[in-house]
Formats: sequence, C-alpha cells, structure tokens
Amino acid sequence: MVDRYWIAFLLVLSCLVALLDASSADDDPTYRSCVGQCEKNGCIGERCFLNCNFSSNGVSNNGPWYMQEPHYLRWKQWDCQSDCRYNCIIDREKERQGFGNGPIKYHGKWPFKHVYGIQEPASVSFSVLNLAMHFHGCLSFFILLYYKSPLRQDKSVYHQYSTLWHIYGILSMNSWLWSAVFHSRDVDLTEKLDYSSAVALIGYSLILAILRSLSVTAEAARVMVAAPLLAFVTTHILYLNVYKLDYGWNMKVCVLMGVAQLLVWLIWAGVTRHPSRWKLWVAVVGSALAILLEIFDFPPYQGFFDAHALWHAATIPITYIWWSFIRDDAEWQTYVLAKKSTKKAK
Repeated sequence: MVDRYWIAFLLVLSCLVALLDASSADDDPTYRSCVGQCEKNGCIGERCFLNCNFSSNGVSNNGPWYMQEPHYLRWKQWDCQSDCRYNCIIDREKERQGFGNGPIKYHGKWPFKHVYGIQEPASVSFSVLNLAMHFHGCLSFFILLYYKSPLRQDKSVYHQYSTLWHIYGILSMNSWLWSAVFHSRDVDLTEKLDYSSAVALIGYSLILAILRSLSVTAEAARVMVAAPLLAFVTTHILYLNVYKLDYGWNMKVCVLMGVAQLLVWLIWAGVTRHPSRWKLWVAVVGSALAILLEIFDFPPYQGFFDAHALWHAATIPITYIWWSFIRDDAEWQTYVLAKKSTKKAK
C-alpha cells in the first residue's frame, strides 16, 4: 500500500514539473520589444548599460583595443543580453503589477530581484547555510570518532561506516557549494556543475542507505551493491554534460533515486531497534514534506523568497538532525563493537 502512494507521488510530481517548466512570458510582445531595442542601442529609456558597449570577448565596440572590460569583471558573464533581459523583466513586472496582475515566468524562471549581481540571493544564502551545516556535521563527526570515542589497538575507529560518511560529507559540501554558485549566476558551466554535483550526492546517498540499513560490512559485498549504481550515476552525469542536459529526464532520475533512498531509510526506521531511530524518522519525514515545496511552485515573495528558496531553508534544520543521527549511530556502533572486543580480550 505504501508503494502505491509513492508511485502516485512520483506521477503527480512528474506531471507538475512538466507543467511548471513551461515559460509563460517569452512571447510577450512588450517584453520582446523591450529586449530587442535594448540589445540594439544598449539602453532602456534613459538607462544605458556598460556591458552593451563591449562585445562577447570583452572588447569595446566603441573604442580602441585598450578600451577593454577588466578581466576580473568578465568571470561573471553578465553581457548585454543578460542586462537587457533583467531590466526589461523588472520594468514589465512593474507594469503588470500596476494592472493588478501577479508575476509570471520569463525563460522558465520567476523574476527575481538581484543583489550585487546575485540572481537569487535567498537561495544563495540558504545554500551557504546548508554548506556550513554539513561542514559542522562532518567536523563534529570526525572529532567524535577520533577524539571522543575509544579506538582499536591499531588506532583505527570501531565505526564500520566512518569512511562512507566522510565521503558523504564531502559530496554534500561540494553539492551545496555549486548550488550557491549556480543560484548566484546561472550560466551553462555553473548549471552543469550544480546538476552533476546533485546527482552524484543523491546516487551516493542511495548506496549509503542500502549499505547501512542492511548492515553490509564486507568489502566484496559493498562493491557488489555499489558498482551498478555508481555505473548508472556516472553514465547519467556524462549524458547530462556531454550529450544533452535533459531537465525532464534528470528530474525523473533524481526523484526516483531520492524516493528509493527515503523508502530504504523509512523501512529500516520501522524495523530497527536503534536508540536514535526517532531522529531518523524526523529526518526522513521532514525531507519528504520539504519536497512538497518543490511541487507547489509559487512566485518569489518580494522578489526573493520562492518555493525553491524555502526548500533550501527547510533542509537546514533537517541537516542538523540528520548529522545528529549519524553521530548517535557512530556512538551506538562503537559501544557495541568495543564491548564485544573487550569480551574477546578477556
């Protein structure tokens, strides 16, 4: 019965994503006319933009060779088209608001207000906070294992999943780093890095969920479980970066792996006698509820806080609880194994 609910959830999610992916303002004649005129003369009314005086390679269109855009400004890749689109969107939204109309999407994205050139300041801020939360969790996990817990005679830790969790922490921090970069400036490179990092994290998290919930400790068994999933994730990342960045297919793959991971943890939480299983329940159920923010998409409040930004915000306390469970799990397994080792020594 539970499987049916998750299947229905997947179908609804896929349909809603397909609907929300459509852009509704690209063909607006007023907006298109504004962008066309701006790209032609570099101005919107009395406002003119510096980037429209430079070509795509940073060379001035109206001056000699030494009149070039500084190298430290080129990395952001704000060009004439980007400046024109953004300012035309802001002006068009003000007009629509004057007529009592709500925001609409342009080129598949809601209209956000930029702050110091950052496209989605709220999402960037919450991504950085998630990065900090994972850094704190990973560091506290390391300190717990090597400085607060008993060690074996060879100075190795008792916890049999320590290396796997360290890798998880690194992949998590990497994913949130590129999430922050992507939301600060959406270009082809940052988009691919963000998507690839997210896929790698979700795929690895599924592997880790299977290994921990089934208590797989033998290296050969771990390789047998991880190899096919790693091959699939690697192939998918190569497909996105080399062949085609297919948003619909990528969403289906990520949702499938994400839901599978939640189901694995959910089933384990229901059958295990783990002393901190309530934290596992909170993290899993909280993650499932947070996904609803991605489904019920809505325009950014005051031009900053949209559903995606709030989803990033919701994952911050969930991350704290999740790393708390990971530490408790390490303490519990260390206690059990250390006790067995002491009995054998006697």
